[in-house]
Amino acid sequence: RLYQIPFEMPDCEGESQTLHLIGDFSAPAEFFVTLGVFSFLYTMAALVLYLRFHSLYGENKKLPFADFCVTLCFAFFWLVAAAAWGKGLSDVKAATRPSSLIAAMAVCHGSDTVCNAGATPAMGLANISVVR
Repeated sequence: RLYQIPFEMPDCEGESQTLHLIGDFSAPAEFFVTLGVFSFLYTMAALVLYLRFHSLYGENKKLPFADFCVTLCFAFFWLVAAAAWGKGLSDVKAATRPSSLIAAMAVCHGSDTVCNAGATPAMGLANISVVR
């Protein structure tokens, strides 16, 4: 499914023009947040198990192994989610690249019109969000 995300761009006459970014950039973020919520819920359940039922955890040898396996699964999915987050970020960067935005503006398609991007948007904090 594709979303059209509207944003306003000024044209040469000082009026604003509505452009639409085409694409679905929400899936990686939704996966990352869902994994975070499930990780939090599992952590709370494991904490209750460790603190309230400590003797059960110590006596049953299958319970620590199951906990270890679930933790490994969460670690793997967290790595996948971080990669998906990075892919989503690169897609957003590609869609908001100044050259892409200029190409989408009809006012810049004239033969006597010169459009330039000005400053490139800073994506440093977005890059850090993927690394951390």
